[in-house]
Amino acid sequence: MEALKMKTLENEEIYTIDYIYALPDGERAELIDGKLYDMAPPNWTHQRTLNFLTYAINKYIEDNNGKCHVLPAPFAVFLNKDKTNYVEPDISVICDDDKLDEKGCHGAPDWVIEIVSPSSKRMDYFIKLFKYRSAGVREYWIVDPIKQRVTVHHFDMEDGEEYAFGEEIPVGIFEGFSIKV
Repeated sequence: MEALKMKTLENEEIYTIDYIYALPDGERAELIDGKLYDMAPPNWTHQRTLNFLTYAINKYIEDNNGKCHVLPAPFAVFLNKDKTNYVEPDISVICDDDKLDEKGCHGAPDWVIEIVSPSSKRMDYFIKLFKYRSAGVREYWIVDPIKQRVTVHHFDMEDGEEYAFGEEIPVGIFEGFSIKV
């Protein structure tokens, strides 16, 4: 596995996507700017929320003859089309078929949803927020079952908006569509 890492001038280890693909079966990790982040298996609440949101978004797209694809994790997203960034968002909505191939999405999805787990808080609220914004994701939702809140970032606006579970949350990339989590 040593050949799947690089060293910076400061002698810091930088991992590549090849390292991700060399992980043993069942092990998952994400890679942001060459830094490796292990992923814990999701819990029941996480999966129930993922299923609900995936279904609601797919139904809206189908009912409106949309052309976007809703892809739940595990699905590879190569954010910057480089060897040091690889994420598996909980839900990726991709409206450009040219970004998709059998390996995953090459470039930023239009809409990303992350469902917060106790082990993913820092990643979802800070590290991924910055990475998704800089990569060109148009809309980013952070769904927090513990707080029962959804933080919505439209990256053409400065601040995120917060919604409580049970409130209608407008979807910025689809006019006239809202979801009540």
